[in-house]
Amino acid sequence: MIATLKAEEASQLQLVEREDIDDEEDLFESIDKLISAGINAGDVKKLQDAGIYTCNGLMMHTKKNLTGIKGLSEAKVDKIREAAEKIVNFGYITGSDALLRRKSVIRITTGSQSLDELLGGGIETSAITEAFGEFRSGKTQLAHTLCVSTQLPTNMRGGNGKVAYIDTEGTFRPDRIIPIAERFGMDPAAVLDNIVYARAYTYEHQYNLLLGLAAKMSGEQFRLLIVDSVIALFRVDFTGRGELAERQQKLAQMLSRLTKIAEEFNVAVYMTNQVIADPGGGVFISDPKKPAGGHVLAHAATIRLMFRKGKGEQRVCKVFDAPNLPEAEHVFQITPGGIADAKD
Repeated sequence: MIATLKAEEASQLQLVEREDIDDEEDLFESIDKLISAGINAGDVKKLQDAGIYTCNGLMMHTKKNLTGIKGLSEAKVDKIREAAEKIVNFGYITGSDALLRRKSVIRITTGSQSLDELLGGGIETSAITEAFGEFRSGKTQLAHTLCVSTQLPTNMRGGNGKVAYIDTEGTFRPDRIIPIAERFGMDPAAVLDNIVYARAYTYEHQYNLLLGLAAKMSGEQFRLLIVDSVIALFRVDFTGRGELAERQQKLAQMLSRLTKIAEEFNVAVYMTNQVIADPGGGVFISDPKKPAGGHVLAHAATIRLMFRKGKGEQRVCKVFDAPNLPEAEHVFQITPGGIADAKD
């Protein structure tokens, strides 16, 4: 019976994948289309070498960035941008068109129905969701659960796509994926094969890994990018107040890259963040802590979630900031099969 169910789910996954291919092509235009618009194939290759694989991604770069690519003069860049503008519309659209575009947004289940309700259906694609809290508050556990739930078909509240995982703290555990995959009735080996993983050791390495993702995402269907954690390497590589301005500038560049990836490829970006003590929190606040990264990180995240410990394996998630969600909180539980609803 279970084998039959898994076979049905597998065929269902493939069926949804074929249906989604046409929709995906509407989301971004391949950089190769510039060749038919009169751009030299060698210049297109230079753009790809710089990590630009779509016309949408090209329009997200400044002229200064593009002329910094070896072999591209200002005249060439102007011609390339002019050709790209004819392929993709980066101008004004009506509110109705914006609403239609929002329909391409997929909400990926967290594994907990109450947490999904809190988030308006799950973790959103084309957006950055930040989870901050102390250690053992459930941030990385949610990341592992999303590695599996993202691969579910869309009619099962999944994302029907692959997962990219950038690990800055060495907390990814592939063996943790196995019981979560079994809980969702999926083949653990196939689930693990659909996760591309990289361990980052410096903030520069972390940024370069993001640049390399464009090639993968333009060729395969990804639905989730996890960065766990986003701030750790910046706190190590930059020390003291003297380097704070440079740190925040480099952090802003990396967050800008994450935003572009989310919108260019319609993927959900889930990043975890650390907390720091807030001496100015006041005596009336029982737990004076705030997320690291300052205003730069606060403005980059679309949805900010605050995690804290509850009783036993229970954890509490609160919507700290979101453009379309009310401030509320829900309790969830960490189980061997990942994130689930809390048991009374």
